[in-house]
Amino acid sequence: MSNQNNEYSAKDIKVLEGLEAVRKRPAMYIGSTDITGLHHLISEVVDNSIDEALAGHCKDIKITLTKDGACRVEDDGRGIPVDIQQQYGRPALEIIMTKLHAGGKFEKDAYKVSGGLHGVGVSCVNALSIKCEVEVHKHGNRYYHSFKQGIPQGDMECFEGEADKDSGTTVTFYPDAEIFKEGIEFHYDRISERFRELAFLNPGVKINVADERDGKEETFHFENGINEFVEYIDGNKKHVVDEILSVAKDDGEVPVNIAFRFNSDYSDNLYSYVNNIRTKDGGSHVIGFRSALTAVINKFIKDNGLLKKEQQKMTISADDVKEGLVAIVSVYVGEPQFEGQTKGRLGNSEVRPIVYNVVRDQMQRYFEDNPKSAESICKKVIFNAEAREAARKAKQVKRKGYLESVSLPGKLTDCITKDRGIAELFIVEGDSAGGNAKQGRDRFFQAILPLKGKILNVEKANPHRVITSEEIKNIITAIGTGFDDNFNIEKLRYGKIIIMTDADVDGSHIAILLLTLYYRYFKELIENGNIYLAMPPLYKVISGKQKFFVYSDAERDEKIEELKAAGKRVTNIMRFKGLGEMDMVELWDTTMDPETRSLKKVIMEDAIKAEHYFSMLMGDSVQERREFIEENAVYAKNIDV
Repeated sequence: MSNQNNEYSAKDIKVLEGLEAVRKRPAMYIGSTDITGLHHLISEVVDNSIDEALAGHCKDIKITLTKDGACRVEDDGRGIPVDIQQQYGRPALEIIMTKLHAGGKFEKDAYKVSGGLHGVGVSCVNALSIKCEVEVHKHGNRYYHSFKQGIPQGDMECFEGEADKDSGTTVTFYPDAEIFKEGIEFHYDRISERFRELAFLNPGVKINVADERDGKEETFHFENGINEFVEYIDGNKKHVVDEILSVAKDDGEVPVNIAFRFNSDYSDNLYSYVNNIRTKDGGSHVIGFRSALTAVINKFIKDNGLLKKEQQKMTISADDVKEGLVAIVSVYVGEPQFEGQTKGRLGNSEVRPIVYNVVRDQMQRYFEDNPKSAESICKKVIFNAEAREAARKAKQVKRKGYLESVSLPGKLTDCITKDRGIAELFIVEGDSAGGNAKQGRDRFFQAILPLKGKILNVEKANPHRVITSEEIKNIITAIGTGFDDNFNIEKLRYGKIIIMTDADVDGSHIAILLLTLYYRYFKELIENGNIYLAMPPLYKVISGKQKFFVYSDAERDEKIEELKAAGKRVTNIMRFKGLGEMDMVELWDTTMDPETRSLKKVIMEDAIKAEHYFSMLMGDSVQERREFIEENAVYAKNIDV
């Protein structure tokens, strides 16, 4: 070891003043500095307005993406305090915007419940903005303060008598390109779904989202709150009972608000919230709801003798109750304890019995008052239990067969490497394209699995049918992860699973069928970034001996004009009807060569939006599906849906 002076003393200690710590380590405060972190800034500001709504002081919130790159958030709440804060001798507005852990959410007199509990939200936004302006309307006056990278630019100004509304706050901020190096452009679609969600959770609050750059604008306003939320998610499915069931109680301790409905599908969609914060990993409030609902259903089944003689030994579990269940569970907790920095799971143990008792008492009364509806729900749950038992028995058999067999599918042409970090599996439409892909691939790291036609639509199939489908068995065996309860991502054989289908309606249908399979049964592969879509060309434009591959009608027209401008003649234009029409060299050059190809990674930014689209595209609503495809598909003429 070196004998150099390694003394650790006071001179080595650096104190970061004000918001310096936020700028030094921004990801600690907002999660990341990529596009997700950029858009999280908006949520931090809007959360303050929502907290005002929770306190009963705000009805209108407007979020505007401005032409000059800013985001402006306006509300009609009480307005940030502007009087002098005694500890620092400065206006409270300035303290809130420049000090971490400064706010009214530590005292229950100001906010009984709040999403932003740590007092770091808006100050972090200020620190990570090249410019931030705050305007407060209060006491008939208009107050203004501006900041640069969290530093006040002068003192707060007061314009007496100039308030144009009774009260409210407007925050306008410009994200700092020094922090967000991947870009500072806001995307409308990334924020609109979150604010739709907030409007569902806060009935009566109107949230307007507008984009001055292209004129997009939506207003979200739901008087029936989470009941309309369930309808949004579940709308066009076949319902066991049309009525949306509600459980609500506000005794001042832990307000509980739950809405749910059962449909004939096999997936479950439960979204839980604490103080408007999404708890994606559930927690004590979800455990209380599931346990109570299972207990009530079991009691009704027993009391009414709904099990047949051969079903008497069957146990109805929470897993059977959740299939086909669409639910929103929302609670408000004065001092929530979240597990993990992402606030993904509620840890307050006292919340579970509160939710359990509310759900048990209200659902027992509902079942007593509505025996026909109760019987329909219970029969659906019994059917789920039978299907689950059949699937369990099938999996026991399959454990000795394909799921744990070292034998790979006969149609799989595997690659040489066993390093999944570089290994790729192309799932290809048809034997013809599969043959070209096998010949054109790099056999060291690229494997090919051709499909025979369209796979089963798992959105409409029970787990037993899914696990016994030959094509799906081949996919499960090839990727190596196992299935359902036996899924283990550590056994994944390929780092990239690439869906390669024809660039037409049938190809798109096969791709969405495969994506539905991954979404319903292998969601972790999507979340882990393992699923991709290949981008084969649509046209081959030939000019003499030169060939150009283009990927859209617009690119084709652009290439033709480019060639004409260069004095070259277009001798042929070929529209690829399928991957099988390309020879192996063309397929490699355009679609499979890592140096020249384009791939689309499948990501899931918004689980609720994903659920809505998968249900709509693969469910029972033909009309809604047709309208969506006609609006969005590149080749949606004469479609058969």
